[in-house]
Amino acid sequence: MGAERESVMDATLLAPGLDLRSDAHVHTGFAAGRDSVGVVVSAADRAGLRSLTFADQVSPDTTWLSAYADAVRRARHRTELSLRVGAEVEVVREDGWLAWPADLGHLEVVSVAVSGLPLADGPLGPRQVRAELAAGRLTADRVAEIVVTATVKGIERASRYAPVQLARPLCLLTQVGLDESAASDEVLDVLAAACRATGAAVEVSEAWRSPAPRVVATLREAGVTLIAASDARYAAEVGRWQYLRRV
Repeated sequence: MGAERESVMDATLLAPGLDLRSDAHVHTGFAAGRDSVGVVVSAADRAGLRSLTFADQVSPDTTWLSAYADAVRRARHRTELSLRVGAEVEVVREDGWLAWPADLGHLEVVSVAVSGLPLADGPLGPRQVRAELAAGRLTADRVAEIVVTATVKGIERASRYAPVQLARPLCLLTQVGLDESAASDEVLDVLAAACRATGAAVEVSEAWRSPAPRVVATLREAGVTLIAASDARYAAEVGRWQYLRRV
């Protein structure tokens, strides 16, 4: 066993409840990433991983899902790793409406993300949310409530179509200058209950350092499945854990 593979096994022992031999969220050159599916798979193999979930970002304008899925399926013939075809789909309204691509038939898993504040007319970006907070038109409690409500409804909608993962939960709070403590214990309990009810696993993201240890502990105590996710844009970042070892 090489040094890189040994490092993965050592890291696994440092993170009870997280299998660091699996990376549940990676990107490729089809969307936010820089490398091909084959290059990402080779990097995962060198890192000693056993499974990999591709989760490139999609939207209603996405036209490459078929080619993307074909690339992952071809890669299965060249590796012993377990590979899943997934996609990251954004919640864009508070009612949980998702920015679905036209064709969902290729997806084996959906990674639900909340990167903007979902409102009735669409999401507000982090800069706009900060401006609303500064002007007093939004409060920290209200932002946290909207984020969790939209997240819960989003994973409920997504779970009707495919197995669900929740990407970087509550990360938007830190992006707009709020601490994750803005989400009360009661709010976190609602999120945990929704994850259990839908069978949604929660990604612990290396790239985004999210969720925070308090949230991880709450979800774990509630019996929610936690999975390791690099959110890697570059192949060299796949299966490389620092934050996850600490959390």
